[in-house]
Amino acid sequence: MAYWLFKTEPDTFSIDTLKQQKVSCWEGVRNYQARNMMRDEVKVGDQVFIYHSSCKDVGVVGIATVVREAYPDHFQFEPDGLSFDPKSDPDNPRWVMVDIEYQRHLRLVSLKRIKANPALAEMPLAKRGNRLSIMPVTETQWNEILQMTGQF
Repeated sequence: MAYWLFKTEPDTFSIDTLKQQKVSCWEGVRNYQARNMMRDEVKVGDQVFIYHSSCKDVGVVGIATVVREAYPDHFQFEPDGLSFDPKSDPDNPRWVMVDIEYQRHLRLVSLKRIKANPALAEMPLAKRGNRLSIMPVTETQWNEILQMTGQF
């Protein structure tokens, strides 16, 4: 089992939306490095921190579990959609998505607190200039963030 952090803008898709849907595809990833991780490394059973970005309360807000490995992101073929990619070929799709299942909400662990924690200094999220929407989390980092919620 591996650990991940998936970023989302809560105005578009929030932890509350995931809780309501129970299971959802994680689509719209349009960065090759993030796509490659999702395609090649994200596996069923992996644990995922849901991270709200581009909002008032930026940070880790919940946990999900991967329930389906990478498959073609059908939104890349919808001409009127925000994730349309005219260069993607249905016979060789460029973009993929995975399915995740809601597990629970967490007390917010803000980006500010993550960056201030020396135990998380090597976490990609804490490093300057890292804007990937999907990033790996080590087991030690995972446990540290869980401890920071005060719920464990």
